[in-house]
Amino acid sequence: MNSALPMDLKKKLEDEIAALDFELRVELPREIAKARAHGDLSENAEYHAAKERQGIVNARIGQLGARLRELSMVDFTRIPRDKVGLGSTVTVFDNTKDEEMTYRLVTSEEADVAKGCISTTSPIGRALLSKQVGDTVKVQIPGGVREMEIMKLLTIHDIPG
Repeated sequence: MNSALPMDLKKKLEDEIAALDFELRVELPREIAKARAHGDLSENAEYHAAKERQGIVNARIGQLGARLRELSMVDFTRIPRDKVGLGSTVTVFDNTKDEEMTYRLVTSEEADVAKGCISTTSPIGRALLSKQVGDTVKVQIPGGVREMEIMKLLTIHDIPG
């Protein structure tokens, strides 16, 4: 089994949590103290901005922590070996555009369309899930309907970790 996908994502989430935690515990208290030194807090824009950022950072740390807990419960051994799933690299022939395209199905945090990484929750990602080589899918996108045939599939189990 390839463990690179969850480990890479885990590290990315942990790194973001560490950076936000540093901001929350070191940088923001420094900014708040500096703003307090200016006097009247009721009309102190720097103070209010720092306090607002503190709330945003706290919320984001909570979201990332929840996402890490969710990912730790994913059983990657249950991802099919012969069907499109999380971590799969899929080559399709887009009949609508008359071109071949390759996508890697990833979590929403890792999605980067420019690099061909699409979320399993995106319209194309959802359409491809659980399909096999030879299957044709129709995808409803904002510009209309696209028809794609799956030409090649590498699952998370096939890709070296």
